[in-house]
Amino acid sequence: MQIDIITVHPPLLDSFFNHSIVSRAIKKGLLDLRIHNLRDYSTNNHRSVDDYPYGGGPGMVLSIEPIAACIDFLNSKTQYDDIILMTPDGLPFNQYMANELSNKQAFVILCGHYKGVDDRVRDLFITREISIGDYVLTGGEIPAAVVVDATARLLPGVLGDESSALSDSFQNDLLSEPIYTRPAVFRGLSVPEVLLSGNFKLIDEWKMNLSLERTKKNRPDLLK
Repeated sequence: MQIDIITVHPPLLDSFFNHSIVSRAIKKGLLDLRIHNLRDYSTNNHRSVDDYPYGGGPGMVLSIEPIAACIDFLNSKTQYDDIILMTPDGLPFNQYMANELSNKQAFVILCGHYKGVDDRVRDLFITREISIGDYVLTGGEIPAAVVVDATARLLPGVLGDESSALSDSFQNDLLSEPIYTRPAVFRGLSVPEVLLSGNFKLIDEWKMNLSLERTKKNRPDLLK
């Protein structure tokens, strides 16, 4: 898989991807991650990529020219399945979306910044808009890292046990059941006996019941 990220602040992403599950995917040759500095596509002496908004108002807006130049260059080299804009007004990112993206061959992520991007970028280039929550960050770099991390860990061969991802929360619209490891007793709290029984039929039933119980308590919206 190839992922190209367009950003105003590449160092924010470099530090994360060099110390994460994504780094393992890159080293294994399962992910080709390319980070592009939007300022490299600026045509002015100051390498600025933003300007004042038409109609007035506070904040600055990412200009369309450097974004178009960067995307045009990328499109000339690679055929992409998606060009994604990270923006607070996008569709909420979830596990289903991560699963879908993990089956793509190549996609681009454009990190929003400042007050946002010239809306013509959406009209000309963007195929989907993604948000990681109903709040505003200083830029789209952290959301882009979230999307890449959630997607990369689903690629075959990235995790030590590929079946591990299949039991994660949200894979079946449920939260994961409680999990335990050694010691069996700690400060008076014991691991549930069923997990020590060796009866895998009972264990599976226990996991499903506790998964439903936790989902009903913490995320009842998922059960709808």
